[in-house]
Amino acid sequence: MTELNPIQQLVTSLARLPGIGEKTATRLALFLVNCPLDHARELAQSIIDTREKICFCSQCFNYTEQELCSICTNAGRDGHIVCVVETPGDLMSIERTASFKGRYHVLHGVISPLDGIGPDQLRIRELVQRIRQQQIREVIIATNPTMSGNATAVYIADKLKDTGAAVYRIAQGVPSGSDIGYADQVTLRCALDGRREMK
Repeated sequence: MTELNPIQQLVTSLARLPGIGEKTATRLALFLVNCPLDHARELAQSIIDTREKICFCSQCFNYTEQELCSICTNAGRDGHIVCVVETPGDLMSIERTASFKGRYHVLHGVISPLDGIGPDQLRIRELVQRIRQQQIREVIIATNPTMSGNATAVYIADKLKDTGAAVYRIAQGVPSGSDIGYADQVTLRCALDGRREMK
């Protein structure tokens, strides 16, 4: 087997990243070859530091360097409202809106029998325990509007029935700024079902 030269090895490594094809990996590799050595070292060290220092928050399972993440320890957040998301990336997307002031619970996936992922592989048991122990009043399920995301939302809602918490599903429907004529039937049905009164 022919040994890869350093640039080919870098391209191969970068192409393993999600959403990065061979062309993009090649462009990134050539950029890194030509950037100042300090920048390349800083990037390499950042990757190592992230892998070595980042762990799961013991309460919400977001990424953190401490036992509890900065959201869980923030006294200004409403601890009686929890937003359930699939991934830390989804949490970050909601945080960018600066409109949610509660706390989170990260499932790290959705129920997907075809992929061998059942409820026991997710952080659902911990969510139910947390709702009971912390007397949380409101749970917002913000899984993606896919078959697996919807099935997971239904499963979680069923598990939370006797906790006393009000359970909500995020609204789904026609995106702002889009054209109704281009929306599919499922999207339009969700938009109509989720209608609200104008005041």
